[in-house]
Amino acid sequence: MPKTIRLTRYDKVLKIELNRPEELNALNKEVLKEILEHVVSLDADPDLACIILTGNMKAFAAGADIKEMCDKSSKEMREGRYFSDWELFANMQTPKIAAVNGYALGGGCELAMMCDYILAGESAKFGQPEIKLGVIAGIGGTQRMTKLIGRAKSMDMHLTGRMMGAEEALNCGLIARIFPDEELVENALGIAEIISQYSKPALTMITNAIHKSDNLTLEQGLKYERSLFYSLFDTHDQKEGMKAFIEKRKPTFNGT
Repeated sequence: MPKTIRLTRYDKVLKIELNRPEELNALNKEVLKEILEHVVSLDADPDLACIILTGNMKAFAAGADIKEMCDKSSKEMREGRYFSDWELFANMQTPKIAAVNGYALGGGCELAMMCDYILAGESAKFGQPEIKLGVIAGIGGTQRMTKLIGRAKSMDMHLTGRMMGAEEALNCGLIARIFPDEELVENALGIAEIISQYSKPALTMITNAIHKSDNLTLEQGLKYERSLFYSLFDTHDQKEGMKAFIEKRKPTFNGT
């Protein structure tokens, strides 16, 4: 039974709650270990269609656990491959939604950006304040934030260490939607339920194609998208979805 995360399954939706409230859900080795063991391993589950990652009303995650790193040398950090295994979570094919209330700072902001998109409560605060500790982001902050909000805005956030609120985050494209704090998780679950009704192969290919667009030219991306589109015509769900449309009924997808 995991201690630093709480898992709740709602049919095809998995809700993950970070559970280190006294540390404002700071990310340590145990959190990563439990995410890898109990979440990443579910990526191949054909009955899992969407993941919600959240914290509590005060903090999604206020950063990485500084106490765990403070006295480490560069050699120890490199040999310990600190943070590198978080990419296993980031690279999951199952759609992931971060539902952020309160603080999402440093590693917490980076974890939210590892999800496919972010929903936020009105009080959410985002930031990469590593500069205040004499370091830089180490779990993808300089890279993912720049791709999401642009070079100038990312430079501002990283060089000053300031926080941005939910409205600013929405306006610059860091997040997708804002909800009242107390309604955030309920709405996130509702959105995940909508997503879970669709074909898992199609869901997987959508997330794959959109992420690939970061590193492809438009011409390359169009070819990649079209290749994925063609491949879906060998699936049960494509046949079922199109037949259901013609027959004016709701499709019954089975994930194959």
